[in-house]
Amino acid sequence: METRRDIFQAIADPTRRAIMALIALQAMTPNALADHFNTSRQAVSKHIKILTECELVKQEQQGREIYYSLQIQKMKEVDKWLDQFRKLWVTQFNQLDNVLATIKKQKK
Repeated sequence: METRRDIFQAIADPTRRAIMALIALQAMTPNALADHFNTSRQAVSKHIKILTECELVKQEQQGREIYYSLQIQKMKEVDKWLDQFRKLWVTQFNQLDNVLATIKKQKK
């Protein structure tokens, strides 16, 4: 039975996040990506496979090479999930700002 990869598990790995950051700037081949890491091309290919399975990365054949690029649309899913917490953070930071302002006034 094939398990569906979870997008959050995929982006939890620092190497995969670094790969995503690199290909967000420009499409790259596995060899070009491997040059950025102190690891084997096979290890990088394994990370690319996981990112591809999660649809975070798409591949495009150009001649004999395969180029990988970031699927920015899929990142919106992550952003949408984070957005529910972002509203909470903003509220808490605003409350903290108010408390700090009050403390500052009391010290004067």
